[in-house]
Amino acid sequence: MHPVKDLDRYIGQVMDFQILKYDRKRNNVVLSRKAILEIEREEKKKETLETLEEGKVIEGIVKNITDYGLFIDLGGIDGLLHITDMSWGRIRHPSETFSRDDKITVKVLSFDREKERVSLGLKQLTENPWDTIVEKYLVGSIIEGKVVSLMDYGAFVEIEPGVEGLVHVSEVFWTKKIKHPSKILSVGDVIKVMVLNVNPENKRISLGLKQTMPNPWIELKERYPEGTVIKGEIKNITDFGIFVGIENDIDGLIHVSDISWKKRVKHPSEFYKKGQEIEAVILGIDVDAEKFSLGIKQLEENPWEKLASRYAPGSIITGKVTNITDFGIFVEIEEGIEGLVHISEISHERIKSARDIYSVGDVVSAVIKNIDAVNHKIGLSIKELEKASDDTSKKQYLNNNEKVVSNLGDMLAGIKV
Repeated sequence: MHPVKDLDRYIGQVMDFQILKYDRKRNNVVLSRKAILEIEREEKKKETLETLEEGKVIEGIVKNITDYGLFIDLGGIDGLLHITDMSWGRIRHPSETFSRDDKITVKVLSFDREKERVSLGLKQLTENPWDTIVEKYLVGSIIEGKVVSLMDYGAFVEIEPGVEGLVHVSEVFWTKKIKHPSKILSVGDVIKVMVLNVNPENKRISLGLKQTMPNPWIELKERYPEGTVIKGEIKNITDFGIFVGIENDIDGLIHVSDISWKKRVKHPSEFYKKGQEIEAVILGIDVDAEKFSLGIKQLEENPWEKLASRYAPGSIITGKVTNITDFGIFVEIEEGIEGLVHISEISHERIKSARDIYSVGDVVSAVIKNIDAVNHKIGLSIKELEKASDDTSKKQYLNNNEKVVSNLGDMLAGIKV
């Protein structure tokens, strides 16, 4: 009924044949074994069609194997056992489990008598393990399973026949970054894992390997409370901060905003090098997010906290112009501490651009309008100082700020406003 590769295996066998052609003159007889098999098949087909019905369990022989399933000879008629109906679990290819001429017991899922199409199922002969999966595998429980497949994104672990869970690559280790699970796992390994999530509707179970080991982040938080000063080697420098090696392959991050109270750090590489050992203060350890925050500037007192006590609103300061923008000028009050004179606070007259009046390096005087110590912002005003040119305003400023300047008139004289 199908092509035969090895004809030698028929030598010596006694079979029935149908004579197709007989030529006495040439002493030639043409026989057919196939014709008899076709007759037998038709007889079997009639019998099978008479008894075949949905839900019936029947035995057949694997006739053909494809990527999408098996064709099963049920007796004169073929049925399709689709790959999705072979197992409650995953089957990559039918040829991994079945071979041609295997005897197999299947269940009739659907039967179209007119078109003679039969759909078969194998997994339907057993209970669906996913129906009771939630009760059997509680979230947080530790179970044992066998690694059956390794992918770039994780390892599939069989926890019972037909049920597999995924250990995502991020759930393999607490600290080490694993590019591929094959670095530590092999197919066939029996491992202990924790059940992280069960989704019976989508037939998915999330498993964790690292959860069966002590969490180094918890130990780290217990050992290093906030405010602890530590030493470490710079492992990496990025535009947003510095990574410092602590222990157990855990790095702490010093964000660029936590490097200095006063200096404007455009890139940490301006001040630090990879491999350099530095001191830092522990700002916080987030166990859930697995983040370790460090700071360098916190090794010193915050100058902004005492700034408000030294410069009350209304105080007059003198400093150099450090930067000019479209919205105003920055004036250095102390080393590393700048205040902003907004363009609207430069003069009572309308000014299109501060560059028309000032240059970087100019020494100017201004009045402190407000200090925001939290956001490190100081608002200055030059036009407020213009009011002090009036005698009444001069006296008022002298009375309010006699501790800041000894002679407002002397300061105003000879200083660019």
